[in-house]
Amino acid sequence: MELRHLRYFVAVAESLSFTAAAERLGVSQPPLSQQIRDLEAELGTPLLWRTSRSVALTPAGSAFLARARAVLAEMEEACAEARAVGAGRTGTLDIGLTGSILAGPLGRLIRRFGELYPGVLVRLHEMPLGEQPAALHAHRTDLGFLRHPPDDPSLRTLRAWPEAVGVALPAGHRLAARAEIALGDLAGEAFVSLRLRDSRFAAYLRDACLAAGFAPRLVQQVVESASLVNLVAAGLGVALVPASIGALPRPDIAYRPLAGPAPVADVCALYRTPASAVTENFLALMRDELGPSGSPSSRSTGSAS
Repeated sequence: MELRHLRYFVAVAESLSFTAAAERLGVSQPPLSQQIRDLEAELGTPLLWRTSRSVALTPAGSAFLARARAVLAEMEEACAEARAVGAGRTGTLDIGLTGSILAGPLGRLIRRFGELYPGVLVRLHEMPLGEQPAALHAHRTDLGFLRHPPDDPSLRTLRAWPEAVGVALPAGHRLAARAEIALGDLAGEAFVSLRLRDSRFAAYLRDACLAAGFAPRLVQQVVESASLVNLVAAGLGVALVPASIGALPRPDIAYRPLAGPAPVADVCALYRTPASAVTENFLALMRDELGPSGSPSSRSTGSAS
């Protein structure tokens, strides 16, 4: 028994006419009649009473009609669901990130994505930087956002948005009176930093200081950028932070841009290939909303914060 047998039978049963059913199905009447006979033979019971002038359902036909309609409706629903999933209109999108990433445009992107794709459930997973590639490989996440992603040829990166690096100073710091600060002017300052063993971004900023002629004196190392500004506010030191973090209003913090050439804090999207349709739709929206800030690459171009 095939689905066409059910479709043919339902058409005949609903119209009670082989001629009308054949027109509805777009087939000729003799093959239609043969398909119904084949179905009855397989079931071992007549489904229709036929005369030269009329067609009527047998009791078995009436019972079979209800089941056939249910099977066809279930199949239509399954096909519609498969098409929606295949087009990325429904499903889930699991995003790995650090909390500091949400200070940028990602929250706005997620809200817009929800408006365009209400059938997709977006789930955010805050996790340490080193866990993001492993989560992608294990299919616990579909997409990650981080600065200085790892060199992993099995994952793809796309620069999501550019971001500058500035310096966060305790309010009243002697350098806070300047409109911008050269990186070399921070030589001798106490620094609070992301933990070097966890953060490629922290190592990148340390190397930028070395290139500017000094080794930063690290007095505290933390896991999250949000913790950095709290330590700066407490007067423990200065911190190099992404502009989105520095833009958060804090009366006890003075944020100043760095004079160029300066390090950057560009955010990259990290994902598996082939990407799911849902992931591709989110990346397409990101390009539309933020512009073509980057192109896919099999090697990383930035840093994980």
